[in-house]
Amino acid sequence: MSVSQAMVGPGRHPLDPEPVRSTKAPAVFALGLIAFLTGPLVGGLVPATIALQLARQAEREAYASGGYLTGAAWIRRGTVLAWSGITLAACALVLALVVAVFNYANAPLQDFAPGID
Repeated sequence: MSVSQAMVGPGRHPLDPEPVRSTKAPAVFALGLIAFLTGPLVGGLVPATIALQLARQAEREAYASGGYLTGAAWIRRGTVLAWSGITLAACALVLALVVAVFNYANAPLQDFAPGID
């Protein structure tokens, strides 16, 4: 074993760059968390959409880097939170629609005075 292999480790060239975390990974996680927390208020759709777009870009960059960009777990968690926020927003919209239909169905009919057709 040569001295350069002992310092760097087996299978790694000394001129290879150091693995570094993707800068988009924490942003994806933060936006996914915001989307999850504001999802029931239907405001989570915007950060969820941005998080999913950033996650897609970050995954492409990580693939192109050949393993020198890390942060896949952060991206995966952010993506799950973003989809959960979208699901919560959809459930809130369906619930609001059901409540509106029941309120409309139970509304009293307009009663006219006697003698008016």
